[in-house]
Amino acid sequence: MTALLREVIGEVLRRARIEQGRTLREVSDTARVSLGYLSEVERGRKEASSELLNAICGALDIPLSRVLADAGEEMERAELAAVAGAGAANIDESTKVVIPQVVSMAVA
Repeated sequence: MTALLREVIGEVLRRARIEQGRTLREVSDTARVSLGYLSEVERGRKEASSELLNAICGALDIPLSRVLADAGEEMERAELAAVAGAGAANIDESTKVVIPQVVSMAVA
């Protein structure tokens, strides 16, 4: 199953925060978002509004467009991997499908 957008955005935000060596408290204080809510957003449990995402991105000093682009790229990779894994692997090559010929019946 493909991850939800809110989960992927949360992962991108958490990764950015950790790469900066920042704590949840530091980012939540700067963004003026409750610590608990920021944690829920990072874990993909809450769907943040665009205003909230903008505030979090501002606190992390990263453009919202970068977060969304990174999330989109991650979702694309996951979707392509799911399609590749679900392709022929689920169909036995010896399976044959017979489609009967259509027979028209004239009505008098």
